[in-house]
Amino acid sequence: MGRIATAAIVSLWVIPVSVLVNRIVPDPYMDEIFHIPQAQKYCNGDFMSWDPMITTPPGLYYLSLVHVAALLPSKYVLQLASSFPEACSTAVLRSVNGVLAVLCSIIVYEIITHLRPALDDRKATLFAAVLALYPLHWFFTFLYYTDVASLTAVLAMYLACLKKKYLFSALLGAMAVVIRQTNIIWMLFVACSGVIDITMAHQKDSVEVDDSKASNKGTNLSALNTSVNVSSNLKRRKSRGNSKANQHIFYPSNASSASPTLGLLHEIQAIVLSSWRIKWELLVSFSPFFFVLLAFVAFLLWNGSVVLGAKEAHAVSPHFAQIMYFSIVSTLFAAPLHFTIGHALDLFQSFWKNRLLGFLLLFLASIASLLSVHFFSIAHPYLLADNRHYTFYLWRKIIIFHWSMKYLLVPFYVYSWFSIFRLLGKTRMRIWTLVYFFATSAVLIPAPLIEFRYYTIPFYFFILHTSINDSRSWLLIGILYTVLNAFTMTMFLFRPFHWDHEPGVQRFIW
Repeated sequence: MGRIATAAIVSLWVIPVSVLVNRIVPDPYMDEIFHIPQAQKYCNGDFMSWDPMITTPPGLYYLSLVHVAALLPSKYVLQLASSFPEACSTAVLRSVNGVLAVLCSIIVYEIITHLRPALDDRKATLFAAVLALYPLHWFFTFLYYTDVASLTAVLAMYLACLKKKYLFSALLGAMAVVIRQTNIIWMLFVACSGVIDITMAHQKDSVEVDDSKASNKGTNLSALNTSVNVSSNLKRRKSRGNSKANQHIFYPSNASSASPTLGLLHEIQAIVLSSWRIKWELLVSFSPFFFVLLAFVAFLLWNGSVVLGAKEAHAVSPHFAQIMYFSIVSTLFAAPLHFTIGHALDLFQSFWKNRLLGFLLLFLASIASLLSVHFFSIAHPYLLADNRHYTFYLWRKIIIFHWSMKYLLVPFYVYSWFSIFRLLGKTRMRIWTLVYFFATSAVLIPAPLIEFRYYTIPFYFFILHTSINDSRSWLLIGILYTVLNAFTMTMFLFRPFHWDHEPGVQRFIW
């Protein structure tokens, strides 16, 4: 029932807003001027032509062909070749993302219920509906961009991995990479997450079996009751046996109270030991991911770059400040979770509990952030020249408003990352959080252009793994998203403007 309710709620805004956007902006806009003609070539059966300005693989265009084929009336089944070109209009191609947005909301609902089985359907539906309103995801639902398809494929891959359908997960991972090549990082993240889950589940099962055997053995031995000395010896052996077994037990709940570094090292040791014991099972289960990785490496060798087109404008750069921007943007998009007195006190207490290590980590994070914004803050030509994006104004009005501003923002970056780590640490192991950080960094740091769209997937992985079950917080987030969406869509549709140096109507966009 929750799936149907989630799909129905999301459809309530996808359909009317799609109609409105197509009525006011019927022609391709911004990146659509590249994607839509390319998709129409595919509809015409021309799979060999390629626009050199397109950076992403053709996965979205293949999905569009499937979508168009599903929309064609049955009487045209035998005339597909002639029917496809007429069907691949701008409105129809945009509707691909509308369908995917509804599907994505169902996948989000499934992930929420899988990660939090005790959550009732009404709350799960509310959470999924709110996340469907996430501004970067919501806005591009109505345009022909790769973002919605990319997020849907990545989350579907993750859901399949959570359900231990590893072959299917790897196939979805391959599809995600064909939609956007940086998703190879998220495929590796999902595979690592699967390895962590399966090894710790195996270790837990082993501990339960050992405890069961020890309990049965103790019961049988006590029933003998032969003499006091024998009973005493048996108790001592049992005590030693349990002590020895406990050396290999991993308790995630207890790790949080120990030193963070020791807890992380303990997790790594536990995973390595468990992985080695079930190495053949892991090899069989996760080998499909390895083959997708090999195919991607072959693509890199053939293409000579990660991006397909416009390679000069998207050259890999050490943009370490990007992960700083991600942290603060993500915390602002989940402000009711991060900026409360209770959460701030909880974060402070976690530092105070291990003061020496906590403040050392705080000092190192501050130094790393300062170095990142000073030496590795990149102003891409697109960022400086295009006033149709939020990032243009944020860069000019905040980050470079004064030479000191980028340094004054460092405490906010540091707080944001520690807040993210704290929320994730309540539900996930430290090793999982570390892998998440590495994956986010691997996706964002090489990107020279500040694009909030790049933050969508890591934000979803973060928010899906928070333990916030408070409906009030989620309602506040939903209100925040609704206000932002209404403002951005109003500016896009009803506040067009013109450039002196270029003909045509310009519109404000994320």
